[in-house]
Amino acid sequence: MLLAIDCGNTNTVFSIWDGADFIATWRTATDHKRTADQYYVWLSTLMNLRKIEAEITDVIVSSTVPRVVFNLRVLADRYFNCRPIVVGRPECRLPVNPRVDEGTSVGPDRLVNTAGAFDRHGGNLIVVDFGTATTFDVVDHDGAYVGGVIAPGVNLSLEALHMAAAALPHVDITKPQRVVGTNTVACMQSGVFWGYVGLVKEICTRIKAERGHEMRVIGTGGLASLFGGNDVLFDGIEDDLTMHGLTVIHRFNKDTE
Repeated sequence: MLLAIDCGNTNTVFSIWDGADFIATWRTATDHKRTADQYYVWLSTLMNLRKIEAEITDVIVSSTVPRVVFNLRVLADRYFNCRPIVVGRPECRLPVNPRVDEGTSVGPDRLVNTAGAFDRHGGNLIVVDFGTATTFDVVDHDGAYVGGVIAPGVNLSLEALHMAAAALPHVDITKPQRVVGTNTVACMQSGVFWGYVGLVKEICTRIKAERGHEMRVIGTGGLASLFGGNDVLFDGIEDDLTMHGLTVIHRFNKDTE
């Protein structure tokens, strides 16, 4: 069994892949102070509750938080007796290498999204990932990551409004019933929601114009379904795109050993 771990700035996702399906997925807050032993106690307890007796033989990690990787490596070595594949490290091979400026380090999450999206949808894609940051990944015809865009995340923007303006409350993101709000909360929700709809549309339009050909837009991340509900922003929404990309990269590395 494969344990796929996606560590983001806010949350870390653990999924167990049996070769055909993800049989379990759990999420925890990202904390660089959490030790390998704590990870194992937490994970083994959840596996016991789900009555999962599968033996984990392989581990793959994608992490945008470098300080977390060490303890995840120890987790794989100490408790699963394997050397993990860490996306972004030189020893981790990619199906197609990114084509970016020399010396540029591409985030592991973007490499994983690219691999997963190309495997499912082919090339000429824009992958919009609603995470702590909202990222746009451009996938070429052959599956190579060729650049993208980074914008502030939705929840980050809401938090900034609340922190910087004393009179503005903390609100949750939702689709407002009307564009024009008649109270402070509705005004903030409308500004953030429709502002991000406009941001996604405009950036994708400009990427397509710059690339000079039609491209499909794939949404992923926790808020993708909210923004893709009624407006035609996406040609597809993939809730598990990152985890699928980890299985693609793991399979590629195993096939090329």
